[in-house]
Amino acid sequence: MTASTHSIELAQLAAAAADSKQADNLVALDVSGPLPLADVFLLASGRNERNVVAIAEEITDRLAEAGSKVIRREGWSEGRWILLDFGDLVVHVFHEEDRMYYSLERLWKDCPVVPLQVTAADA
Repeated sequence: MTASTHSIELAQLAAAAADSKQADNLVALDVSGPLPLADVFLLASGRNERNVVAIAEEITDRLAEAGSKVIRREGWSEGRWILLDFGDLVVHVFHEEDRMYYSLERLWKDCPVVPLQVTAADA
């Protein structure tokens, strides 16, 4: 099973939004095989708590403009690991220290990487 075109498009839009707020280390994983409830995980890192929140806000705003509203969000008040659930797309915005600690890429290493096309002009 592979991620839907719609999920990949949402991931690309979310990645561009994250990049515009100077997110680091953007990675999208196709988790449609092992997970029945999501197609793509997008992982992004921020340098500090304010940056993490700004990245999450921008992703939420841009996807809402495109017609995708967040179903659930967690971690907003701490600004260390914010989870944004858009249904087929789940976005994880980490403080860079927490990203290294939890290492979701290692946990989902068997899932294919979804190519992202983010340009410096979006930043």
